[in-house]
Amino acid sequence: MPATTDFQPDAAFNTQRSYGGGSCVAPHHLAANAGRDVLKQGGNAIEAMVAAASAIAVAYPHMNALGGDGFWLINEPGKTPVAIDACGNAAGLASTDFYAGDSSIPERGPKAALTMAGTISGWQKALDIGADWGTPLPLSTIMGDAIRYAEQGIAVSRSQEALARKHFERLSQSPGFNEAFLIDGDIPREGQRLRQPRLAATLRRLADAGLDDFYRGELAHSMAKDLESLGSPLRLQDFHDYQAQVVTPLEVELNNATLYNLPAPTQGMASLMILGLYERLNIDSGEGFAHLHGLVEATKRAFLLRDQYITDPTSMTMDLQSLLSSERLDREAAMIDPQKALAWPHTPEPGDTIWMGTVDSEGRSVSFIQSLYWEFGSGVVLPESGVLWQNRGVSFSLDPDDLRALAPGRKPFHTLNPALARFKDGRTMVYGTMGGEGQPQTQAAIFSRYAMHGMPLQQAIAAPRWLLGRTWGENSTNLKLESRVYTPLVNELRQAGHDVEVLPETFTDTMGHAGAIVHHPDGLLESAHDPRSDGGAASV
Repeated sequence: MPATTDFQPDAAFNTQRSYGGGSCVAPHHLAANAGRDVLKQGGNAIEAMVAAASAIAVAYPHMNALGGDGFWLINEPGKTPVAIDACGNAAGLASTDFYAGDSSIPERGPKAALTMAGTISGWQKALDIGADWGTPLPLSTIMGDAIRYAEQGIAVSRSQEALARKHFERLSQSPGFNEAFLIDGDIPREGQRLRQPRLAATLRRLADAGLDDFYRGELAHSMAKDLESLGSPLRLQDFHDYQAQVVTPLEVELNNATLYNLPAPTQGMASLMILGLYERLNIDSGEGFAHLHGLVEATKRAFLLRDQYITDPTSMTMDLQSLLSSERLDREAAMIDPQKALAWPHTPEPGDTIWMGTVDSEGRSVSFIQSLYWEFGSGVVLPESGVLWQNRGVSFSLDPDDLRALAPGRKPFHTLNPALARFKDGRTMVYGTMGGEGQPQTQAAIFSRYAMHGMPLQQAIAAPRWLLGRTWGENSTNLKLESRVYTPLVNELRQAGHDVEVLPETFTDTMGHAGAIVHHPDGLLESAHDPRSDGGAASV
């Protein structure tokens, strides 16, 4: 690796390698362990992911919950990858009339809880796809760890404490937040036991009655009643009408791999375009000016097109796959100056979420992402079910002429986008991260380091990262770098016109929580997780 960074590989950042029954990577170790344990019991990659998804909804409540959205990429060897859009629609009552008197949709509280929660329907849709992958495990087995964590308690993570403290003034005004997430009236400290008995009962109900109970059973009636009484526009009919959808993923062809990601309403197109443009810059080594500048400038081109076109799928005016054609990528790449930064006033998209990956013993793999949008979402915790609801709908505009205008039934723009790569040599890679605008950028950093410049997988995740734009509630749109980036490289970037800010931390949450698993044709699994998270890679 060129000496343009003071990051030095060491034993702490060695890629985990194994042969055998599969692997699960997650930003919380309890979720990774839950997925691994299902694989040990003969479960497949989808069942392992539902186990991890239910567990992390308990263990990382500031990042995701049952009341949020999810997206899946499912890969079965020899078959075309399948995507699931589990994004909730705006409520039937969610119109500009409902928000009369508001200049914008409130960011927290019941009126911020305006879109259906799609993730549970996504779990069911994925399990349906994997139903013929052997004898299905019962939901009580798949969700057993999540139920136990909610009943017996989790050790509060560092990031949960920090983010609850940072946003407490506003979150504490949301109904149910204090009862669910405070202990004796105080924000719990890192390591304190947090029990969630109402959520445990809800998870047990789903395991016993089936996941569809969330939308068309007793649980749906309970949640709809609570949401209405609190002042949300969501009603029981919104629950009844919702179904996650199987969709065709977007793809881009590179020299050594085909990459897949989600279509609208996600920013998956941008994630694919960044790497398609970067390959065309013909940069021969990583970690220097050409690498970082090239990816940042490719990000700008991709984000400009993303913000011009991506909205609710039924309102799209552009075929996003056409933006990933060789001809369009050639044209966009030609606009990138290899020595000078494009000026960058830009409206960024915030967001917080989790990414997880699984691979099973048959080489089937899942790239999955689940989110509340902002930290703790709307902050609303429903009285009976203990379900925390997302605030993804605040990304809608109350301006009827806006590309992303609010209207009943519309899907909001999503920063979420899980990634999958199928290499021409037979390897498969699932990878992704949380972090709003940082998601496409971190995906590009990890893939380019590993697949284009030969860096070991774990080092590709641990190495210094950057972020163009805003995440985690920050308002600045400049280029942020972790402090480990070598000073001469920082100076080169500034001289090229980048507005650079060097963050004080060596490893910062600002850069997201990433992970990846690579499955080799001979059965070797390489698994890696982010030292910036509370996560792990757990293999069978």
